[in-house]
Amino acid sequence: PTDLTVEGLLCDLLWSDPSTEIDTWAPSDRGVSWLFGREVLDEFLKKNNFDLFVRAHQVVEAGFEFFPKDTRQLVTVFS
Repeated sequence: PTDLTVEGLLCDLLWSDPSTEIDTWAPSDRGVSWLFGREVLDEFLKKNNFDLFVRAHQVVEAGFEFFPKDTRQLVTVFS
């Protein structure tokens, strides 16, 4: 267990969310951390030689949700 702060790596790993409305970065509607777009995801996957990014800690209606819908490079699993 660890204490979370309102900024920094652990905060961003927990609270950053994908957004179809932006391509790069924007402040999060949560009031903490960031929203990231398709360009950020593409760069991260390429840099780390990943095909898929799996994340949780966000409410999604069907229990899971792909982003972006056409390439399915990220999946959010409701936790």
